Amino acid sequence: MSVLLALLPLLAQVGPFSTTPGAARSTPVEQGVQRRPTWTVQPPAPAAAQASPPAAGTSRGKACLAEVDEDADAAVDLAQAWLTSGAKGAGEAAEANLCLGLAQSRLGDWTEAAKAFLAGRDAAGADRLLRARLGAMAGNAALASGAADQALAALDGARSDAAALADPALATDIALDRARALVGLKRLDEAGAALAEARSASPGNAEAWLLSATLSRRQGQLAGAQEQILRAAELRPIDPAIGLEAGVIAVFSGHEAAARKSWQSVIAAAPESPEAETARGYLAQLGPAPAGSPQTASPTGGGR
Repeated sequence: MSVLLALLPLLAQVGPFSTTPGAARSTPVEQGVQRRPTWTVQPPAPAAAQASPPAAGTSRGKACLAEVDEDADAAVDLAQAWLTSGAKGAGEAAEANLCLGLAQSRLGDWTEAAKAFLAGRDAAGADRLLRARLGAMAGNAALASGAADQALAALDGARSDAAALADPALATDIALDRARALVGLKRLDEAGAALAEARSASPGNAEAWLLSATLSRRQGQLAGAQEQILRAAELRPIDPAIGLEAGVIAVFSGHEAAARKSWQSVIAAAPESPEAETARGYLAQLGPAPAGSPQTASPTGGGR
């Protein structure tokens, strides 16, 4: 398939709107968009807070990490017993806290998981990579618990530890979570700088461009938001979150027809997704398409 053909669905999602904001008018969907929790951090899926956890170096650590997948409650007990009995040396203490944090993450106990990851980071001593990864995991868990200030403190430490590691993926993960924490603290300009760091470290990371577009739109920078959402769409075709945000940007830019087209494409591509449900709500707020509109897709989607 040619690149052009691959991008055609993206153009349908994003819509051919210009970079000049359209005539200002208040629409029902605008109020709904402003309430949409775009930047509300949802608890990650069981493995999201530890996408690339450090590997265990001891047999006891390997056994504990294996137990996380089998029985998270049992893994908590194993890790706590290991720490209580006196993990030998900084390496064992870091591994025990890693296992404890992973198990607590699996159980959804994000506050305790963040504490465990921080304890593991502190036990890691001069191992910058281990400190950075555990600090990043602590920040992610704190975000999931809703503690943006604690998350930022952990992530700032992780960023410092990672500075000399030349690890773009780790730097990007830290920058994205720092941006989320800064938005939670209403420090939007600093969040924008964190997202710029993420884009610089990993120019091909679609999430960095999507979050950048969302933040630009929230700050009223619609031309920049449109450029960023187009880049996100080029990198990750037929992504419901990208299509949803493209429609939001379009409606704020005064291009209602493009917004409808974008949201209808989200429903068509992933009818059972949360983004499709939100898109249906946005379309309902807009009401029926104007008479004579070429759009014929149903706002409720095919599976409803």
